[in-house]
Amino acid sequence: MPNRFVKDIADIALTDIAKVGGKNASLGELCKNLSQFGVKTVCGFVLTTDSYDELLNRGNLRFKLAKILEKINFADVESLAFWSERAREAVLKTPLPPTVRFAAEAAYEQLCSHQKAEVEVAVRSSATAEDLAGMSFAGQHSTFLNVKGKDALLRAIHECFASLFTDRAIDYRSRNGIDHLKVSLSVGVQPMVRSDLGCSGVMFTLDPESGFRNAIVIEGSYGLGEMIVQGNVNPDSWTVFKPTLTPLTRPIVSRRLGSKEAKLVFNSSRDGIRQVAVPKEDRSAFCLSDQEVVTLATWGALIEQYYSKLYGHPQPMDIEWAKDGIDGKLYILQARPETVHSVVQQPKLSLYHIGKRPSRPLLSGQAVGNRIDGGMVRVIQSPADLAKVQPRDVLVAASTDPDWEPVMKQVSAIVTDQGGRTSHAAIVSREIGIPCVVGTGNATKLLKDIDRVTVSCAEGSVGYVYEGAVQFSIDEVPAGVMPKLHTKIMMNVGEPDKAFSLSSLPNDGVGLARMEFIVTNSIGIHPMALVKYPNLKDQSAIREISRRLNGQNPRDFFIERLSEGIGTIAAAFYPKPVIVRTSDFKTNEYAKLVGGSEFEPKEENPMLGFRGASRYYDLRYADGFELECQALKRVREEFGLTNLKVMIPFCRTTREAELVVATMEAHGLRQGQSDLEVYGMCEIPSNVLDADRFLKIFDGYSIGSNDLTQLILGLDRDSTSVAHLFDERDPAVKRMIAEAISAAHRNGRPIGICGQAPSDFPDFAAWLVELGIDSISLNPDSILATIPVIARAERALSRQLA
Repeated sequence: MPNRFVKDIADIALTDIAKVGGKNASLGELCKNLSQFGVKTVCGFVLTTDSYDELLNRGNLRFKLAKILEKINFADVESLAFWSERAREAVLKTPLPPTVRFAAEAAYEQLCSHQKAEVEVAVRSSATAEDLAGMSFAGQHSTFLNVKGKDALLRAIHECFASLFTDRAIDYRSRNGIDHLKVSLSVGVQPMVRSDLGCSGVMFTLDPESGFRNAIVIEGSYGLGEMIVQGNVNPDSWTVFKPTLTPLTRPIVSRRLGSKEAKLVFNSSRDGIRQVAVPKEDRSAFCLSDQEVVTLATWGALIEQYYSKLYGHPQPMDIEWAKDGIDGKLYILQARPETVHSVVQQPKLSLYHIGKRPSRPLLSGQAVGNRIDGGMVRVIQSPADLAKVQPRDVLVAASTDPDWEPVMKQVSAIVTDQGGRTSHAAIVSREIGIPCVVGTGNATKLLKDIDRVTVSCAEGSVGYVYEGAVQFSIDEVPAGVMPKLHTKIMMNVGEPDKAFSLSSLPNDGVGLARMEFIVTNSIGIHPMALVKYPNLKDQSAIREISRRLNGQNPRDFFIERLSEGIGTIAAAFYPKPVIVRTSDFKTNEYAKLVGGSEFEPKEENPMLGFRGASRYYDLRYADGFELECQALKRVREEFGLTNLKVMIPFCRTTREAELVVATMEAHGLRQGQSDLEVYGMCEIPSNVLDADRFLKIFDGYSIGSNDLTQLILGLDRDSTSVAHLFDERDPAVKRMIAEAISAAHRNGRPIGICGQAPSDFPDFAAWLVELGIDSISLNPDSILATIPVIARAERALSRQLA
C-alpha cells in the first residue's frame, strides 16, 4: 500500500489538491502529461497534507495555534508580527512525527539512488488554497534551495510547515475569509536544476500589466530565480505573440535588456545559497538566446492550452523556468494559474490621465499597471522602518519582501530601486491595484521622508515619480463594447508601450501608426548614421552610437528595434488591420537624431521640402528606407503579422508613387504578396485632383487632414503667425475631402481619415459619415466620445435614405 505521507510528483494530478496543495498538484500535471509534448520538467516527491495534519495532532498543537491566532489584532501590524512569530515557534517546537520523518528519509534515499549520489534538492511549500484560479499566495510560504542530506531536508520540511503562519500568510487568509486551521500544507521536493551556473526566471502566458491574453511575457536573469521573484534584480524581458507562434516564426515583438547586477549561487552555508556580482560582460548580454525564448514561449502556450482544457475555460498561467548551466537545457519548475487578470469578468478600462506635471520627473523606472496616485514618501531601509508607514503613504525601498504585505496593502503607491515586472513588488501592486515603479536605481537615495510625490504609471512602459501633488483624472469605461457601425472606427497609435492596453478600447484596428515615433523613442539614431557607422565626421555621435549599440551590428540594431515596436502594435490589434505609415520626419526633425545633422540639408521650409515619399528612392536616404522595409518585412514574415499594411506619406506625383512601390518590392515588400496592401496618404491637393491615377497604384487612401488643410489654405501649420487661420472645417478643405471620398468610391478603393479633425470636432466626424467615408481613425482619448456621434449620424443617414 502506498505511504499516505509521501507521493511521487509524477503520480499526482489536479484532483489531488486536497492532499498535495495547488502548487504540487499543478506540478504533477506537468510531469505526468506535458512531457509527451516536449516540455521538460523536474519531478521528485511530495510530503502530503497528511504529514502536516499528523504534526498538528501531536502535543495538542492544533489547540495551541487556535489560541494564539485568536489574540491577533489585525489592525495592528506589531500585534500581527508578534503572534505570528509565536505560532511559528509552536510549530517548530513540536517534533516531526516519526512516521513523517521515516517517509521523507526513504523517499530522499530513493531519489539519491537514481542519481547515485547525495542529491541537492529544492524544498517548496504548497498550501491547499494556493495557486488556484482567483487565489494568490505569492511568496507567502517558504522555499529552501540547495538542501543536501537527510537532516537538512527534515529541517527544511519542518520550516515549510511553520511558514503557513508567517504574518503575511495569516493576514492574507484573514482578508480573504479563509479559516487558518482549515488550510493544510504539503511540501514538494525536487532535484535542483543548476541554474546557479545558468539562468532562471518566470513566464506569464498573458501580459501581466494590461491582461492582454495574446502575449507571453518572459523575464530572466543569471543564477537562481529567487532574485527575480524577490525583486532584487532588474531582469531581461521578452514579449512573444502567441497566435503566430509556430515552428516557422519567431514573434518576439519586444525585448528589454536588464542590468542583472547580482545573482544567487550555491554554497555550503545553512541557507545553501549566496549572492555574488554578475561580471560586466554577462550583464551586457541577454541571458537567453532568441531560440531559447521561443522554446519557452512554445512550452508556455502548451501549458496554458492544457490547463485551459482542465479548467474548462481559458486559463492564463504563471510559470517558473530554469536553464541548467551544466547540460545547457531548459526546464519548467512550476506552473500555476495567473490570479490577477484571470478572475476579471466584463472588465472595465480605467483610463488615467496625468494633468500639468513638472518639467521633468524626479526619477523613472518600469511602470507596473496603468494607474496614478501619490502621497507622502516613506523610505524603508530595513524592516524596522515599516512601523512608521501610514495609510496612503508612498512606500520607497530597494525591493520589497513578502513579509511586508500587511503594510503594502495600506499604501497608495510603491517605488523600488530594483526589480522587474514580475518582482514581488510588481505582483502585489497589481493584485491590490496601486501604481508601482520598479527598477529606478536610486529612489531610496533621491527621495526623502515626508516629501509629497505623485507616482504615474499611465504614460507607457516607463513609470515616473513627480514632485508634489500632480492633478490627474480617471475615465471608467467598459472595455471592448462597440455598437455595430457601418463606418469602421480605427485608432491612431504612436507608442507601442500602450498598445496592449489600448486594444481593449472599442476599435476596428489601427488607422495610423507613426513610424517616426518609434524611431525617436526606441532608436534615437539617424538611419543613415547607422548605415555609415563608424565612418562619421562627428566623433561625439560615434561614441554615443557605440554606447547604444552595445556591440550589436548597426543595421540589425535598427531593424530589430523598429520591427519590435511596429510588431507590438500589430500584435496588440491582431488580426485587425494595422496601417503603419513609413517615416515622415522633416529634415529639421531628422537632424535632431544622433548623427542626423551630417545627412540632412538645411531648408527654409522643411514642411514643404525633403520629406515623405521623395526620400525613399533618393540616394541621400535610400539605404535608410531599405532598413525601414527590412523591419516591416520582419514583422510580416518572421513575426507572422500579416495584418500589417503600409502607408506612404506626402507622395506628390503618380510617378513618385510608382517609384516607391517598386523600391519596396526591391527590398522584399511586394504589393499583393501575402495580402500586403500599400496605402497612400491623401494630404496633397494633387492626391485629390489626380486621385483616379493614384488609386490605380495604391490600394486605398487615408486622408491626412492636417497637411491637406495647410496646402489648400496656403499656410504653414508650424507657424504661430497664421495659426488662427488653420481650420479643417473651412469650406475649401471640406470640398477637397468630399472629392477625395467620391474619387475613392468611384475607383472601388477604401478611404479613411487619420488626421486630427474628427478627434477634435465631433460634428466633423458626423459630416464624414454623411459622405460615406469607410473608416475614421481617432486618437484613443476621443474614441468613446466620438462613437455615439457616429452612431447617431449613421441612424440619421439611414432615415434620409429610407
